[in-house]
Amino acid sequence: MISVVIPTVGRPSLHELLARLDDPDLEIVVVDDRPDPEPLTAARGRVIAGPARGPAAARNAGWRAARHEWVVFLDDDVLPDADWPRRLRDDLAAAGPEVGGVQGVLSVPLPENRRPTDWERVTAGLAAGAWITADMAFRRAALSAVGGFDERLPRAFREDAELAFRVRQAGWKLRRGDRRTTHPVRAESRWVSVRTQRGNADDALLRRLYGPQWRDLLAIPAGRRSRHAAITVAGVLALAGGAVAAATRRPGWAVAAAVAGAAWAAGTAEFAAARIVPGPRDRREVATMLVTSVAIPPVAITHWLRGWWRWRSAEPASAPSQNRAATPAESPATSRAATPAESPATSRAATPAEGPAGSHAAAGSPAASRAATPAEGPAGAPAAKAVAG
Repeated sequence: MISVVIPTVGRPSLHELLARLDDPDLEIVVVDDRPDPEPLTAARGRVIAGPARGPAAARNAGWRAARHEWVVFLDDDVLPDADWPRRLRDDLAAAGPEVGGVQGVLSVPLPENRRPTDWERVTAGLAAGAWITADMAFRRAALSAVGGFDERLPRAFREDAELAFRVRQAGWKLRRGDRRTTHPVRAESRWVSVRTQRGNADDALLRRLYGPQWRDLLAIPAGRRSRHAAITVAGVLALAGGAVAAATRRPGWAVAAAVAGAAWAAGTAEFAAARIVPGPRDRREVATMLVTSVAIPPVAITHWLRGWWRWRSAEPASAPSQNRAATPAESPATSRAATPAESPATSRAATPAEGPAGSHAAAGSPAASRAATPAEGPAGAPAAKAVAG
């Protein structure tokens, strides 16, 4: 049998997901991760209480409560194909003893009669993501060997890419399977791209843990954070210079403030255009992109600095003492980083914190890991799955 772990925050989509998992070979574990929840009734499987500390902690609770060798993680807003259970069994049966994880094929349906919005493009980025837990199976021995997800990553953003790196570093291979899952675009607030900038704090943690090359190690594409920083500095200098000029009446300060203001305006305009051009360009979308493009750079940098300060002394995650390194029977004899054949050049579609090509989630997925996050720049991903870096 196979265990399926589904962390949930109580979305209505959970019930349709469970209806598609009606197979006697599947053990279903639903992790109710709502704080102070009403009792949750699930059509199938066991419901266990989650710690309400984010998806990484909820998934850890789920796989530790599961009973079988293979644990498949599904998000509560995805819809597996009708033949998903059969294809899942085929995917796992084809995995040799050296394979520690097998990813499903994810698709994101977009509107056919218009260009996708910024949020829709961010969500669509998940389809190209690597090792994202929207549909990802891990061997229990691989999870035990590395201690599971790093619970210091509290959002659905980067926590899956970070786990996949440690699993490969422990000597396991990761593969893509043939089972297929659909990830509909969830309705979101027009301010989601600003909210997802919180993912920048998680990127600060990863930078602390893995050093300047953290993006290369975790296969996460570059974002826009350096440009967001330049825009933010220019804005601060323009405001400060204007205030000093008004107080001292010295023309030099007025000129400096004007130059900084022009740099801020140019950077903000480029950012907004990168998000508007690929979209539907209707009045609501354009207005949202203009306003959020002003807000995202300073918000992203503020979250990055907050994370940098909070995690300034953080150390790499280590497996709990009750866990152990994988044995030869469970994993390859030698550990190594994944080869290009095993993992794509990019980790996963941008998360809401990351945002679509003009989008703007935090400079961050499912996971995803993703494409650049809003805090980083265009091409980002969903809020529940993302944050930018």
